[in-house]
Parts: sequence; structure tokens; C-alpha cells
Amino acid sequence: MTTAELGKSVAEPVRPSEQLDYHALNAMLNLYDEQGNIQFDKDREAANQFFLQHVNQNTVFFHDLQEKLHYLIENNYYDREILDKYDFPFVKSLFQRAYAKKFRFQSFLGAYKYYTSYTLKTFDGRRYLERFEDRVCMVALGLADGDHSLAENLVDETIDGRFQPATPTFLNVGKAQRGEPVSCFLLRIEDNMESIGRSINSALQLSKRGGGVALLLSNIREAGAPIKRIENQSSGVIPVMKLLEDSFSYANQLGARQGAGAVYLHAHHPDILRFLDTKRENADEKIRIKTLSLGVVIPDITFELAKRDDDMYLFSPYDVERIYGKPFADVSITEHYEEMVEDPRIRKRKINARQFFQTIAEIQFESGYPYIMFEDTVNRSNPIQGRITHSNLCSEILQVSTPSVFNADLSYAEVGDDISCNLGSLNIATAMDSEDFSKTIETAIRGLTAVADQTSIDSVPSVRQGNNHSHAIGLGQMNLHGFLGRERIHYGSEEALDFTNAYFAAVMYECIKASNAIAKERGTTFDNFANSDYASGAFFDRYDPAEFAPKTQRVIELFANSTIHTPTAEDWAALRASVREHGLYNRNLQAIPPTGSISYINNSTSSIHPIASKIEIRKEGKIGRVYYPAPYMTNENLDYYADAYEVGYQKIIDTYAVATKYVDQGLSLTLFFKDTATTRDINRAQIYAWRKGIKTIYYIRLRQTALTGTEVEGCVSCML
Repeated sequence: MTTAELGKSVAEPVRPSEQLDYHALNAMLNLYDEQGNIQFDKDREAANQFFLQHVNQNTVFFHDLQEKLHYLIENNYYDREILDKYDFPFVKSLFQRAYAKKFRFQSFLGAYKYYTSYTLKTFDGRRYLERFEDRVCMVALGLADGDHSLAENLVDETIDGRFQPATPTFLNVGKAQRGEPVSCFLLRIEDNMESIGRSINSALQLSKRGGGVALLLSNIREAGAPIKRIENQSSGVIPVMKLLEDSFSYANQLGARQGAGAVYLHAHHPDILRFLDTKRENADEKIRIKTLSLGVVIPDITFELAKRDDDMYLFSPYDVERIYGKPFADVSITEHYEEMVEDPRIRKRKINARQFFQTIAEIQFESGYPYIMFEDTVNRSNPIQGRITHSNLCSEILQVSTPSVFNADLSYAEVGDDISCNLGSLNIATAMDSEDFSKTIETAIRGLTAVADQTSIDSVPSVRQGNNHSHAIGLGQMNLHGFLGRERIHYGSEEALDFTNAYFAAVMYECIKASNAIAKERGTTFDNFANSDYASGAFFDRYDPAEFAPKTQRVIELFANSTIHTPTAEDWAALRASVREHGLYNRNLQAIPPTGSISYINNSTSSIHPIASKIEIRKEGKIGRVYYPAPYMTNENLDYYADAYEVGYQKIIDTYAVATKYVDQGLSLTLFFKDTATTRDINRAQIYAWRKGIKTIYYIRLRQTALTGTEVEGCVSCML
């Protein structure tokens, strides 16, 4: 790799007498040394200098732990109720356990992210009251809820970098002034003013608590539909989107996290083209949606119609609900398409199916939106009774929800089940190094289950009820590319796909085993377990255990040197029998989020997609540009760190398709395209993803280039 290829300069020698600050040291990642090597050591020096020059000088120090905890409790920084569940000698031993590990951030950005985004600060925001070890201990104590063993296990797994709770959990647990420990929420909106009004209120309440909120719009009648039999009265979904966008702009979590929302609409809803037009660059300001994320739900029939170059019919949700007796989103359009086309009682109009996909590609080219959920793929793989109608802000949550019914005063006549996202992720590289992989998974599952059990969103009863019924969690994964690079395996290669298959099969097995153990202990299962594919055994019949084991020699060696147990046919049969007898506590177990900030503090590549750049360039608040080297990358293994644009969408989709088989929810899949890509390339990628069994597509990202042809530094975000 030459200097010109990475677009870097050669650094001037630094004389020993010159003391660079941490920002300047970090910036030297973007400069080669005299031998033409990337200066990885400068980033580690930057992390050390960050502590010496900034953190230590701005930290409130105490004589001992007892004085510190007393001060933080009495001054309303820490939650007294959490610490009251333990005696002080145990709390002291836990903090000693954490500090004895001598944790060090592996990158400057990891340290910077932690201290700017997570650690407890004085109320004026000027001084730090926690180190990383303190935050880990308080989160562990909070989630363990008095269980000494679980608290110790959570400290071990988190400090050692194998498990990382999601941002809301890691940010909030243990603090007296906090939001909810939940990442996001999914709400349904039904086709009546009461549901619309209550949903806007719920979005405000949830956004205030720091969670992103995704809402289903598919059931709302289209623009021009009748209201009380009077024609041309409905305004459709666009005004509802504008109200929601304003709500999210207004409410945020004490200024710590901005409000964020997404809306999903079915492809066969009559407002679908107007919905997509809201993201066009030249859209009229009256309809333009700037900050709300958009998602489209696409069934198989839409692809089949496009394949035949047929028109696709759009159906009135008002008429569909009136005739089928259930909301539009709960009706399978693929299953009922032909009869709906022939039914004169259903108002409909048609557009060209290929033009529809072309429009989606155009909008994605301009904005990166919409997200896509492949409706039938999602519901075919769903082991739970009921229908999945939409996803979340990051397109990885796929759970069954049910509608609520409201009285005229917006009180609940019937509380439905809405969804909360209780997330955390494993670091694949350190999980592979675990001394007890099964224990690592079980600790993570128990930690996430605690998030679900301890969360009660009283302001939105449908979310509270859905969470109480499901105990649903989402164990994610990150650092796939970092691990592959460390082991000198090319992303998307035969060996990489073999590893992905064996690893995710093992994770699925351990997740189910852990949830089954919790169900045994507590003598309870998730609501309606008896009608799930787990109870019938049909879920287990989908898999051939012979496919779980690694096939390539390199991956066989990796697993032989790990504590990961690849389940055999006997193991799978025994688990099947135990689940049928004792059940599962968690209705959903896995979801692969995009992992942003937690990847940096955990020294991981994001999620399971390839890196966007060998040296990522981010803009961080007042400090400006910050450089982040890909984890485990050295000057000797650079060839194994091809970026996502070089890797190409096919290998990324192939990787996600392998993992998807073993993940009960979704995987946040971003597709990357070079600047030469066309809308036709995006269409091809969508079709390829659908055929490979992908459940959702998150963002479309295009590499931006300047007129000179050189890459704009750090420009890996969606084109806006």
C-alpha cells in the first residue's frame, strides 16, 4: 500500500523535546512515518496523553470508595436503591475486581467517546466523576439486582471487552438522573384519530426518555379516502409524518440524546409515492421530511410483478380493513393480492412495479433512505404466532405487535403489545478468545434480560405490556471484520463465510440454552409460548446440525483453539426436548444492530459489515477531526482490511445471508457503493438481497469523491 493510495503525507520527524497534545498525536495516524508505515503507536500515545493532559486534570478525586459513593448518593448522582441491594464489602470487592484488570482504551477515539458520551459528570458538565471501571461496576450492580455472581460475571465480560451493553443501558443504569436503559421502541398507529393522537403523545414520552421510536403508518387511510362516508376527506400519511417530525425535534433525553424517529409504510399503500417524495432534494417544503427516517415494507408479490414488468395495485387500507376485518398491515398482500385486485369493494389504483423500484433507488441515491423490510421473508422465518409489520430505526428489530383500541378521551379500551428494544453486543474477536464461551453468552443473555425485566414504561402502557409479555432481547455482534483481519482472512471469502456460519450457529444454540435455563429457574415462559414454533419443535426442525460445524481447515483450527462448542445432532435434540418441556423466557433473543459508539469504546469494527475506511475520520464536537484505526490492523496485515466499497455489496450480502439463518430477528445491513454506481446497481443489490433471504436493508451509502477524483476524507455517510 503506497502513500498515494491512502492519500497521506509523510510525517516530519518529531524531536523528543516537542510535547504533542493528544489531538495532534491522534492526527498522526493520517501521516506515514519515514519508512512509509502508518503510525499506530501515535494513536496509543494519544490515548495516554488524553488521560494525562485532560482526564486526570478534570476528574474529581476522593480519598476512598466509601467517601466517593457517599458523595455521589447524597448529591443525587447515583441511584441509592441499587447500592442498597448490596453490602459495602461486596461493592468494594467488585470495584477492586474491575480495577485489578488494569483496563486501557485501545484507541484515542474509544477513550474520547467514553468521556464525552457515557461517564458521569458534575451537573455543570465540567468535571468527571467516574472512570470506565466505575461505570462498568454501576451497570453491573444495577442489572444484577442483588445477584452477586451475576454482577461479577458482568464486570468480567464487560471489562474484558467480550460483552458491551447498548448505549442507553451503559449510559443510564446506576445514575439518579437518567433516561431509560432501552435503545428504541416500535409503535403501531391504527386508522383512527384517537390512535394517531395517542401515538404522537407516546412518541413525545418515549423520545423524552432517550429512545428512538419507529411507527407504523401502513394502516392509516390514504389521502382522499372517505371519512364517515364523506369522500375526499382524509389527508393521508404526510401530515402525520410532519407532526411526528416536530415531536421528535422537540423532545430529547435531557439534551444527552436527540430525539429520533422512523416511519414505515407498505409498498402497496396508495400514498407510497408521495411518502417517498418527502425525501427528494427538491421536494416542496410543505411535504419535505428532513429528520424523520423512512422505511418501506415490501412483500414478495412486488418483486414478482416487477419481474414480469406488470403494474402493481395499491389498495385502500380503509377498504381492506373493512372487508378483511383486520388492519391493512396484518393482511398478507402476497397471499391475497389477486383476490384484492378482483374485489370491486376495494378502491385501488396502479403504478408500474419496475418504476416503483426505480423510484426507491433514486431516493436512496439522493438520501440513503428508505430502509427496506422484506415482509414475507421476515414472516416466513418468524417462530412466533402473529405478524411482524415493521422494523425500527436501525432495521434490526423484528417482533410481533398487536393493535391497541382507544376511547374518545385517548384512554385505553384495549391495550395492545408494542415493542421495546433491549440490546447489547458481543465482540466477536474477544468472544472467540473467551475462556468459557457458554458463560459469556449466558452472562450477556442474563444482563439483557435484566434490562427487559427492569424496564417499565408506564407512560406508554402498550410498550410496558409488550415488554412484560415478551421479555424480548436482542443480543448483537460486532467486530467481525476486525476478527477476520486479525486472523488474516479476507472478508466475504469462503473461509470468512464458513466462520460466520459456525460462529452464528454456536451463538444461536447458546442463546436458546440460556433462555431455556432462565425459564426453568423461574417456572415461566414468554406469553403464548405454547403456540410458537419453539413449543411445537418446528423451529428446531428447520436446521440440520451437520451444517453447524466449520468445513474449511483454517476455521476448523480456529474453533479447535477456542472454547466455542459447535452443537452436535445430539446436543440439538436435547435442547429441542428441554425447550419443549420447560419453554423459553425470552420471546426474541438476537438482533444485529449497527453499533456505533459502543464499537469505539470496545475497540471493534461496527456490527458485522466491513470497515468503511482503514483509518476512519470522524468529526467529534469541538475537537474536530478524530482518526480511528481499524481494530487489529497493523502495517503487516493491511491487505485484509479492504473497505466496504472495495468488498462490494455481493460479499456483504453473502455474509449477512449466512448469519441471518441463525438470527431470530433482523440484521442491520448497510450497502456500500462506489461513486460510479447507478440506480440500476442499487436495484440489482436489492433483488440480490431479497433472493438471498435478507430480511431488511438499512442505509445505502455512496462513496463521495471530489472533482479531482480523490476521496473526500471520512465521507462515509449517506449522501444528503
